[in-house]
Amino acid sequence: MLYNCNQLLDVLDRAKLQGFVSALPSVYELKLIDKVLYDKTRSIPWSADLCWNFPTYEDYQENGLGVVVLKDGEIVSGASSYIYYRGGIEIEIDTREDERRKGLATACGARLILECLERGLYPSWDAHNKESLALAEKLGYQFDREYPAYEIHGI
Repeated sequence: MLYNCNQLLDVLDRAKLQGFVSALPSVYELKLIDKVLYDKTRSIPWSADLCWNFPTYEDYQENGLGVVVLKDGEIVSGASSYIYYRGGIEIEIDTREDERRKGLATACGARLILECLERGLYPSWDAHNKESLALAEKLGYQFDREYPAYEIHGI
């Protein structure tokens, strides 16, 4: 965790976050994840993690929250709850490789954080790599510390 809950909620700049959302070029459309988009995210290898931990849409609808960016009706970026817990979510963000470096992850992350704040949810961010850390800091989070993490593959 990069920030404790009370500190984070005090420092997030809602106007700045809204500015990132508003800066999304008009060729893109930002939408909350509904049943159709839930199914689409799970069927595309690069975006599957956005909703993967929610085995049904009903589970996602009850416990998850997310947004995607569409271009010509195709998902090109998204931010969603990787997991949920009482009072918050852990944010997962990904962008299709050919659409990276265009501000899409920033817009998605900002919109998801704003949705969390509107719903009284804590938007937890655990940076997996330097790029994720840079995006978190851009959105208003502050680095706390590194810690060991392990990935298990092939289960």
